[in-house]
Amino acid sequence: MNETVYAHARLVLPDEVRQGHLVVRDGRIAEIGEGRAPRSALDMAGDYLLPGLVELHTDHVEGHLYPRPHVQWNAFAAVTAYDAQIAASGITTVFDSLRVWPDKRAVGMDGDAPLLAETIAQASRSGLMRAEHHVHLRCEVAADGVVEDAQALMETIDVRLVSLMDHTPGQRQFLTEEKFRSYYKKKSGMTDAEMDVIVADRLNAHANHARPNRARLVALARTRGIVLASHDDATDAHVAEAIEDGVAIAEFPTTTGAAAGSHGAGIRVLMGAPNVVRGGSHTGNVAAGDLARAGVLDILSSDYVPGSLLLAAFALPRMAPAISLPEAVAMVSANPADAAGLADRGRLAPGRRADFLRVADAGPAPVARMVWREGERIA
Repeated sequence: MNETVYAHARLVLPDEVRQGHLVVRDGRIAEIGEGRAPRSALDMAGDYLLPGLVELHTDHVEGHLYPRPHVQWNAFAAVTAYDAQIAASGITTVFDSLRVWPDKRAVGMDGDAPLLAETIAQASRSGLMRAEHHVHLRCEVAADGVVEDAQALMETIDVRLVSLMDHTPGQRQFLTEEKFRSYYKKKSGMTDAEMDVIVADRLNAHANHARPNRARLVALARTRGIVLASHDDATDAHVAEAIEDGVAIAEFPTTTGAAAGSHGAGIRVLMGAPNVVRGGSHTGNVAAGDLARAGVLDILSSDYVPGSLLLAAFALPRMAPAISLPEAVAMVSANPADAAGLADRGRLAPGRRADFLRVADAGPAPVARMVWREGERIA
């Protein structure tokens, strides 16, 4: 029997923060006790112990593969460096968001999903990954060939989550063409003439492909038991479409109305942790803090900054006083685990996987000092 006791800790449990100790036995949480540990233990010096963080939507790995425009890094080195950053941020389960968006003419659209998926799988099989990795496909419904590309990936890797995305000018995140132009011109440095071509192509692709592709992707996911997420819902019609399609997660709704509609329908609302940390959306959409105060926020995602999950969990109770620390921590652990169908993790409770982290909160921001996955220290 392999047993370790962690004592003198502030345990963030589902309903309370308790001074006590945690017993880990053979990779599982065996006991949770109050007060002094009954036997030899590791002293946590009053730090917090939190359940391991669960990340459902991060495309951060692509930045490791392409650290500069048109500069491709060694894929194996890229994914292992990404994994190290994920683990050091307290994330023990991560859904790597790989884009399926076959548009070679548009800036930043080629995410090399097959290469990244196979490399992550190879590193995982070799026992070299710290966190547990799952595949999340971000599928652009208006792109010609997206269904075939997604299906090819599903036949070779274990896809657990599919996002239905539409970045067409005039749709969802970009409800006006001008908003689309402003965002991508700033991101890409394109001229007006170049942007005219992109806008025309996108509008044409949406008219020809968006509706049938979405239906086919939904059917593929249902057949394979893959969790579905909608992306950037903005209107009541978007919410109704998500309900009809059996969507489980509403990723980054852009309006309060869409978030409230999804939450009321039992669809878990996911927002960006950077939105919480910064105090608002960098694209000018609804603030996550407003949704938290309205009681319609369920899950946080680190999106493009892995360390933001921990920061947001501790910031949210100050931003929305009705939310307790255990409730905020659940948004980065139990709630995403439940949404993804991972019932064995996400909480500090007997019988759950011993995925947890030690957090110091004595400085200007919380710090993940140690991280364990299934009882083994990974950071």
